[in-house]
Formats: sequence, structure tokens, C-alpha cells
Amino acid sequence: MVADSRDRVAWVRARSRGITATDVATLTSERAIHRAADSKLMGSGFSGNAYTAHGKLREPEIASWVAATHGILPSSALFHAVVEKRHLATPDGIAVDAAGRVTLAEIKTTNKSWRSIPRTYLRQIFWQQHVLGAERTLVAWEEHAGFVPVGDEPKCAWIDRDDAEIAKLVTLATSLIDELHRRHLRGRPEAQRLQPPVTPRQPFRALALAD
Repeated sequence: MVADSRDRVAWVRARSRGITATDVATLTSERAIHRAADSKLMGSGFSGNAYTAHGKLREPEIASWVAATHGILPSSALFHAVVEKRHLATPDGIAVDAAGRVTLAEIKTTNKSWRSIPRTYLRQIFWQQHVLGAERTLVAWEEHAGFVPVGDEPKCAWIDRDDAEIAKLVTLATSLIDELHRRHLRGRPEAQRLQPPVTPRQPFRALALAD
């Protein structure tokens, strides 16, 4: 555990130092790396709207339903992966069984009728599974019309771990780390740039971002 989203300042600060599920959601291919780096370093400029406000309002209610029906308790913790501490995720719910197997929950609200889980959300889910070593995730979503919930209870679906998709995301995340590192080096004085590089002790290159 790295931080808790209930302490928003610490949570945002910790997220800025790594690659999160939100970052990975935009990594559709290598062509998206530069755009993701821009967003990581300069911010997206998006501070929320009526839809995100509705999601924040409804998430505790949906989380209570998930806990009651599936035994996955709400979570606000930010975690890092074991192998690479700059791989970060904040799942909406976590359960650990007697054998130590991890199950996650992801909560969404939408004004659309889903026929399947959108690919953007799947990338987030697979990344969370990677970070926490989870085998599957329960996606629970609540449809609304004009911000009024549709139906008596949320809908849900299980997403099993997909190591092939996770491997693709890890490759793209490493490319993003490399791009951020290159931009950091370009911003250093010439004398520092000419110094011999230090070999990182971890298998991924350092993610150098300003505090």
C-alpha cells in the first residue's frame, strides 16, 4: 500500500510518481505514448463534470451492494506492484480468500446500455490485476437516465485475468516510463546530461517526475 485516496493530497502526489490504471487506459498502442506523456507531465486539464460527480455520489451505494452480494469490500488504497513499484492501482474493492487469492471490484456509472465492458475499462481492470496479482475482477455498473438510476440494482460481470493483455500493457507502460525519463533528461543542464548513466537496480528504467 502506497497511499489512501481519502488523503487526496498524498494520493495524488503518489500517483504522479508512477503509472496508474488511468494512465494505462489511454495506451492503445505505441502511438499513444507521447500523448500519455504529455498528460502525465502537464495534466489533462479535466477537473470533473456532472457525470463524474454523479459517479462519486453513487459509488459508495454500489460498493455496498458489491460487498453484500459478493463479499468484496470497498477499498480506497493505492497499491504498487511487487516487481515494479512504479506500477500503481487503486481498485474499488478487494477480497482475499483463505488461500491468499485476490479478487477485485471495479465500479462504474454510465448513461449508456453496455453490451460488453468498454476496452478502456478493460485496460484499467487488467492493469489492476497485474499490480495486485488478482485472478479476476467483478465489474459492477449502474446505468442512469438523466442521473436517475435505471433498474432495481446494478449489473455486473466477471473479468478473468488475461496475462497476454497484461504483458502488452506492461510493455506500453515501460515505453511510457522511457519517454518520461527521456524528457526529464532533456530538461537537465548539459553537464548533468553528459555524466555516465547509472544502471538501474530494478528491471524497469527510473520514472523521473517532479514532486
